[in-house]
Amino acid sequence: MLAEKKEQQQEKLLEVNGLKKYFTTGSSVGTKNYIKAVDDLSFFIYGGETLGVVGESGCGKSTMGRTVLRLQNPTEGETFFDGENINHYSKRKLRELRKEVQMIFQDPYGSLNQRMTVGAMLSEVVRTHKIVPKKDTVSYIQGLLQDVGLNPEHYWKYPHEFSGGQRQRISIARALAVKPKLIVCDEAVSALDVSVQAQVLNLLQKLKKEYQLTYLFISHDLSVVKHISDRVAVMYLGQIVELADKHDLYKKPLHPYTQALLSAIPTVGSEKKKERVILEGDVPSPMNIPQGCRFHTRCPLAKEHCKVKAPEWREVEEGHFVACHEV
Repeated sequence: MLAEKKEQQQEKLLEVNGLKKYFTTGSSVGTKNYIKAVDDLSFFIYGGETLGVVGESGCGKSTMGRTVLRLQNPTEGETFFDGENINHYSKRKLRELRKEVQMIFQDPYGSLNQRMTVGAMLSEVVRTHKIVPKKDTVSYIQGLLQDVGLNPEHYWKYPHEFSGGQRQRISIARALAVKPKLIVCDEAVSALDVSVQAQVLNLLQKLKKEYQLTYLFISHDLSVVKHISDRVAVMYLGQIVELADKHDLYKKPLHPYTQALLSAIPTVGSEKKKERVILEGDVPSPMNIPQGCRFHTRCPLAKEHCKVKAPEWREVEEGHFVACHEV
């Protein structure tokens, strides 16, 4: 009943059903080999919340983010944004969608055009989407730069004249320029120094309130995700294995993989020390995913049935979803 009331109060801005993204590799005679980067993902994001996505490198987090935004075409599945299935959008409709959804990339240097000034880059975005009248473009962009903690005179400078943290602030300003509803942050702070990470995270939270934003926040850093997220999804080998409110997930993780990840977070001061869960073996190749539960090759709780039958994705507690036979 409580879950129904919550859903009535909050509308789903983004809903993903059965999303798959496969890449074809060199084929042998008569067959094709596939890398199953994203394999049957289903989740939703309420308007105004931050959904964090965590997992080891290579689990498909970034591919999921790009596929959700249609920067890459999905192999299968449906993605609904504001109630419309964007996987069927034409090129014209996708251009219109770019005003609603934006992405902040991991490498701020690589994602910015080094031959253009900050003002020229942001002006191009503003003019293309006709955000403000032409005569107001400069003042609008300088206002954005101030909102992200930069100075108005930075409008005239080039990306190489800034530090890494400042360049990421420029990337944030560029994402904000079109007044989006949803921003996908793909490892947006992982390339920054720890002190700068904290500043950028606080900035993202401030902008979320001021601009009424919704975030899909992708990271491998569990502490960062806990700080910024409302709910957290844990990915393993192309699938989400657990999803819950961040307080529930960090206090009572149910999936063995989540337990292992959280046990690796360092404790500070008087905090109770956690028993470290060491996972044996390596992550299987997405070209050769194990039968049954794809985590069974490393799971300390694995039984025989885990090797043959994939676990059902189910809600075990209110708002707490998990895919595991032993929970």
